[in-house]
Amino acid sequence: MSTVFSLLGQGLKLDTRADIEAHLAGVDPTVIEEIHLGGNTIGVEAAQALAEFLAKTTQLRVANFADIFTGRLISEIPPALSAICDALIGKSTLEEIDLSDNAFGGRSVDPIVPFLSTARSLQVLKLNNNGLGPAGGTVIAEALLTLAQSLEEGEKSKLHTIICGRNRLEDGSAAAWAEALRAHGTLREVRMPQNGIRMAGIASLVGGLAANADLHHLDLQDNTFAAEGSKRLAAELNRGSWPLLRQLNLSDCVIGEEGEVSPVVEALAKGLHTKLEILQLQNDNLETEAFSLLAGVVDKLPKLKRVEAQWNEVDEDDEGVVALLTALKKQGGKLIMNDEEEEEEEEEEGEAAADEDALAEEVVPSAVPAAMEAPKAVTDKATDALADLLEKVAIR
Repeated sequence: MSTVFSLLGQGLKLDTRADIEAHLAGVDPTVIEEIHLGGNTIGVEAAQALAEFLAKTTQLRVANFADIFTGRLISEIPPALSAICDALIGKSTLEEIDLSDNAFGGRSVDPIVPFLSTARSLQVLKLNNNGLGPAGGTVIAEALLTLAQSLEEGEKSKLHTIICGRNRLEDGSAAAWAEALRAHGTLREVRMPQNGIRMAGIASLVGGLAANADLHHLDLQDNTFAAEGSKRLAAELNRGSWPLLRQLNLSDCVIGEEGEVSPVVEALAKGLHTKLEILQLQNDNLETEAFSLLAGVVDKLPKLKRVEAQWNEVDEDDEGVVALLTALKKQGGKLIMNDEEEEEEEEEEGEAAADEDALAEEVVPSAVPAAMEAPKAVTDKATDALADLLEKVAIR
């Protein structure tokens, strides 16, 4: 029996109890480990029936409820969300929940709190594009802080991934997020792009992130660092606060000022982050000296294979750019300086994937036990007999 229940992307309109029970019929909730309902729309009555099913699960690890309220009235979302989240309270096996692409706003986020503030087994939280705003963002951050504070002395948080982008969190919720991140201290992946967080908020947020020494993927794209935020981040990079850092996305963050080298680039140029693989610095006001500094440190970053630096204050034939490109090529890396290069790379990857699929279709399994192989004469006779039968078939 399958341990995964999925209606993913079917575009179903599930209004009533009967609507969803038709899909749940015959499914044993006690064996379900993953449930994927994203891309359907669920009303209050259907959510209550779903909650009864969820309450009976005993092995649930992954709950994907992204994009389940499209077309619903704002008055429908809180009771539906409350029913679903309340059913997950106390699920000690639950590791991941995805509530992205649901228009909660600040008004509809409260039903998540009782679950989130007690979800001790939770490892991955995805809340992307929910329109939280500063008020809703603060509610979520405070729930996460309560969760961290509920742990027994000596007990480590299990939470390692937070994805909360495109939510207009702004400076108004940054302090609360910083406190929550600091309290957990176990984050390995934090992605909070496009949140309208400005200098003071970034400085606060970086302070919270500094307590997470295992961080390996940080994405703060399209928030505004300017001088204050850049100096705060540079300070942590200089301390080596994240020795395991593998991917850093600071594109569209205004980390550079005209005529000056960004302190973030100067910190990266010290070569402390030897595990760094991907560095994204698009549209950051970087000039030739910044590229030259990065070129000089590449040999200290042996795993660095990709630098994205489109739309900066340099031409592609600039000496600093050429130096960085040359240094990366020596260790099999790439420097992306325009959209065409990125599109070509994506096309190449797509063609390679298609070739692999075609090759897989051509491969005939050879590991068949000898005892199971029919003698050639027998199979030939069977084939001839089947052909004779087909000749007698007439389509009327």
